[in-house]
Parts: sequence; structure tokens; C-alpha cells
Amino acid sequence: MAASPDPTAPKFRQQLILTVLMICSLLIWLDNTVLSTTLETLADPVRGLNAGPAELQWATGSYTLAFATLMFTAGALGDRFGHRTVLVTGLVVFGASSMWAAYAGDAGQLVAARAAMGVGSALIMPANLAILMWTFSGPARTTAIAISSTSAGVGMAAGPVLAGLLLDHFWWGSVFLINVPVVVLALAGIALLVPNFRSPTRRPLDPAGMLLSISGLAALAYGLIRAGQVAAWGRTDVWAPIALGVVLLTAFVLVELRVKAPSFDPRLLAQRAFGGGNAALGLLLFAMTAVTFYHAFYMQGARGYSPMEAGLASIPTAVGATLGATVGARLVRRWSLLLVTAPALTVAALTMGAYGLLGPHTPLTWIEILVFVQGLAIGMVIGPVSAALISSLPLDRAGAGSAVTNTVRQTGSVIGIAVGGTIMSIVYQRAIEPSLSGAPGPVREQARVSAEQARHVAAATHRPALAHAADDSFLHAMHVGAVWMMCVALLGAAVLVFALRSTGRPAGRPGEPPVREQAPAEGAAAS
Repeated sequence: MAASPDPTAPKFRQQLILTVLMICSLLIWLDNTVLSTTLETLADPVRGLNAGPAELQWATGSYTLAFATLMFTAGALGDRFGHRTVLVTGLVVFGASSMWAAYAGDAGQLVAARAAMGVGSALIMPANLAILMWTFSGPARTTAIAISSTSAGVGMAAGPVLAGLLLDHFWWGSVFLINVPVVVLALAGIALLVPNFRSPTRRPLDPAGMLLSISGLAALAYGLIRAGQVAAWGRTDVWAPIALGVVLLTAFVLVELRVKAPSFDPRLLAQRAFGGGNAALGLLLFAMTAVTFYHAFYMQGARGYSPMEAGLASIPTAVGATLGATVGARLVRRWSLLLVTAPALTVAALTMGAYGLLGPHTPLTWIEILVFVQGLAIGMVIGPVSAALISSLPLDRAGAGSAVTNTVRQTGSVIGIAVGGTIMSIVYQRAIEPSLSGAPGPVREQARVSAEQARHVAAATHRPALAHAADDSFLHAMHVGAVWMMCVALLGAAVLVFALRSTGRPAGRPGEPPVREQAPAEGAAAS
């Protein structure tokens, strides 16, 4: 039997439920940020898994791929089985796959475990928001959403530092194993506090759409990552998966257009403000994910910082993003969404391009200023634009709009890690080649894989010149990739201007409650 929303529940109980939901959300944000600090260690042949660039791209991308393609069906599962049931299932899957990742014997197992973690996260996120909307109503709901969103900033700040601390004292798997006690704590809180809210109207599941979206994105990502492995775009094993991915994703859109109540509704993207705004967010996430990938290897590889030092150096990014979300929301209330977010996205793009100016001896102060400004600018874009786009839709479409927005953002991240990593791999291999002319065959093969492999073989064979060449080649590859990512983000800024130029701000303002109360069943079901 479906539970009924109870906004009149004791305030103390509501606060306890909110705390449990924040723990669930914090778990996802922590996991998103600890991996970036762990990438360099995973690439190490001695301390890690000897993972190559493609395997590291998949370790990041498989998680995001599962997250992106399963999240828009989780609301329908909540309608059918109850949102608490879906949330508990997601936490159990996430905890079990975290243990699998911690004890993975090779990079392939890690990639599979990360994909399973993405499945857990896809179940956790929509159910988490649905329960929040059932628990609170009116202004209290708006306040609860704002408070819950702070878990993102906490996770972004704490994740790299926690990962650095663990990597300095334990083996790499500890960064995943730390998820398990948090999952146990969240499950205990859910069992004691959270009712099994469920919408009286069951939306149909979408197996065809889910299969097409997963296979299409996976094929597209495989082709893009394979291009980096073979340093060529004309091979059949590169262009054929890319073409297949495009065909499958096109079929996905066509199938969703024919469904009466699709989990992912492409029709919403036909609206200029909503479609253009989401495209801009997708392009921003595309560029941001790639630059984050570069930054992890730059700090620990080219600069030689320990995981703990690199984690501490990432704090300004989280502080900037958290502050930017707050400042952006306030400025939008005073001016307009266009006047605030388009310049902010342009600044974010320029900070990504500024990675092309970083070298092996750039003062750390300048790097910290750069990443703070970047986080500040990104925070001023993502939160206000996402909230305003959802509020621009009719209330009965808000849940579907949220599913579209989340899917587009995660898809941008999947493609960003694939393209960004591939650009870096291709440019690095071409740059390192002249330095390998006199080296033995095994040394050449290992050094071509990545800068991390080149440094390791250089130390083992006493070739300091090769290590210097690897650093120079990596920096050149990062510079080229940074310019490309700047162009992608600038394109996002142009798309955002086009989308918002006639209205200035979509209906509604970020953080404001809707004009009339949205039925919890509708918002919870589609979130």
C-alpha cells in the first residue's frame, strides 16, 4: 500500500530524515571526488593496478555511463516498488560494489565494479529527492532542498582530502572501502525513520529506452576511447563503434518520441530555453570532466605532489563552487539569468584554457587562484541554470524535466572523459615518439602508453632523460586538450546566450517555490 505524504510530521523527525538523505547524497559526491585523486596511484605499476589511460577513462566513464542511462528510470521503479525500497536497493548495490572495487585484482575488475557503483548511484539519487519532496511541503521543501544541496560542496571539499589521507597511509582500495560504513549508517537511518512513499499512479518501465541508451552511449564511448589507444581515427574499430553509437542513440530518441509517457522526454529539448540551456550545461560538464581528468595527473604526475597534497590543493575548487552557487542565485534575483550565467560560463571556459599556461614550476598560489575562480564560475552556472530551467516548465512536467536535465549532464560527463582523455593520449604519444628512437623495444612500448608508465620504466632502467621527456610530452598534451576544452565551454556559453536571449530568465527564479504547491506524487514519481 502506498504511503501518503505527511508534511505535518514532527519537525524533529523531518530533520532526522533530511540528515539521512544528506548522508546518502554525500556518499555519491564523496565517491565522485575521491576517484580523481586516486587516478595517478591506479596507473602506478607498483602501488596501483598498472592501469593505462583507456582503463582509467573507463573506470571513470563506466560509472557515469550507468548513472546517466539508468537514472531516468529510477522514478518509475519508485512508483512501482516504493521510493524507500529503491533507495535501500541502491545503497546495498553501492556498498557491495564498493567492496568489489576495493579488492579488484586488475583494471578490468575495477571498471566493472565502478559500473555497478553507477547503478547504485542511479537508484539512490532520484529516490533521495523523491523522499525529500514527500517529507516536506511549501517553503519548508525549498529550504530542505537548499540544505540538502550543501552535501555537494561538502563532498567536493572532503573527498580529495580524505582520499589523499587514505592513500598516504593505506592501499588504493581503501578509498572505496570507506563507503561501506557510510552505507551501513544510512541504511540504519532509513529503516528507523523513512516511510515507503509511493505514487498512486504507476508509470510504465522503459526497457527499450534503457537498452538503447546504455548500448548507444557505451558504443560511442568505446569508439572515442579506442581512438586514443591506437592514435588514429580512420580504423574500423574506431569509427564503426562511434557510428553504431550515434545510430542507437538516434533510435533511442525516436522510441521515446513514440512512447505515451516516456521516462526521458525528448520533446522538452525542442523548447529553445529548456533545450538550449540543457545543451549548455552538457557542454560545460563535457569540458569540466576532461579538465578534472587532466588536473589529477598534472598535480600528482608532472608536479610530483603526494595524494594528500593534491587533495588539499583541490579544496579551493570546492569552496569556489559552493560559494558560486550561493552568489549566483542571489545575483539572478537582482539581475537576470542571462546576465549572470553567460559571463560566468565564459570565465569558466577561460580558466580551462589557462591550463595551457601551466608548467612544471608554476607557483602553487597561481594554481589555487585558478581553480578557485574556475569553481566559483562553474557554481554560478550549474545551480541557477538547472533550477531556472526546471521552473520554466509547467508543474506537471517538472519531474520529467528533471530527468532530462540530469541525463544530459551525465551524458556530457561520459563523452567529456572519453574525448578529453583520447585527445591527451593521442597528443602525448605523438610528442613522446622522438624521445624513444634509441630506446629498447619494451621500453618504447611501455613509455608510449602514458607518462606514468614512462616515468616508471625510466626509473627502472635509469633513464632520467626519458622521465623528463614524458613530463614535457604530458604537459604539451594537457595544453592542447585544455584549449579544446576551452572551445567546448565557450560553445556552451554561446548556446546559453542563444537559449536565453529573448527571455532573460525562464519563468521562476532559482530557489523560489512554485506558484502553487506541486503534488508530491508527481514530483516524486518523475524525479
